[in-house]
Amino acid sequence: MTDATDELERKRAESNAKADDFRARRDRLNADARTRAEERARIIDDLHGKSSDAQEHRRHRDELNDQVREAKRLREEWNRKLQEASDRMAELKRTRTPQTGAVPVWRLRKELKELEFRHMTTVLGPDAEKRLIEEMKRLEAAIRSQDEQLRQDPEIDHAIAATNESRTEAEKHHAAVGQLAEDAQHEHEQMVQLYESVDELRRQADEVQAKLIEVKAAADEAHRAHITAIEEVRDIEKMLYAARGGRVPMSYADAEPPREEDFLARLKKGEKVSTEDLLELQKTGRG
Repeated sequence: MTDATDELERKRAESNAKADDFRARRDRLNADARTRAEERARIIDDLHGKSSDAQEHRRHRDELNDQVREAKRLREEWNRKLQEASDRMAELKRTRTPQTGAVPVWRLRKELKELEFRHMTTVLGPDAEKRLIEEMKRLEAAIRSQDEQLRQDPEIDHAIAATNESRTEAEKHHAAVGQLAEDAQHEHEQMVQLYESVDELRRQADEVQAKLIEVKAAADEAHRAHITAIEEVRDIEKMLYAARGGRVPMSYADAEPPREEDFLARLKKGEKVSTEDLLELQKTGRG
């Protein structure tokens, strides 16, 4: 039985070595799995944070777009009021009779525009240019004088005030439209950039998850192999116990005993040898 016992010792040593190798592999894979799980959790946290920021930018963008629409509505309203006030003021000025012998303001303005165009497009000598400038100044003074006289009319003064107010409000809302639209565009760009980052993070999380599943499967496989090797060691230890003098169950007393040379051959081939076979061999060796 010495050869059989030695073979069993060798088999036990091999199975112990395999169990240790599989356990080490399992532990390495489990450590790798934990690292990947932590990485995925970090990515998911980052993803959730950026997604929340993107939603906040979208909410702010939508609020700004609502304000843009309201500012446009107000701009159109004040532009309409400006046009109405300007038309009313022009109509009042046309219907108000200037002082006896005074040139109507509309004609003075027409003459002034003609002189301004001539001054910009014609090459004049010093004296001619001086006379032209003096005439332009005279027309401007006459226009101001008549405007001051017209403003003494309460109805015209009210029309002028309404026109100025409408112009100021229209310009204010026009500026607001531009600024709000620019702010909304900035929020939109920030939102898009964040959503692109979210998509990239989601892709990374999926890749890490796929690798995590692969590593965990390999760890489970290594664990099962480790358990199998441990069971082999236990089986061999049972056989060693029997080979070194363990009691032989009475139920095997009448069984045909295995031959030692067959037993060793099976062990060397790596075939599984049952405890019962070893007990029969031990029983025969004692007889």
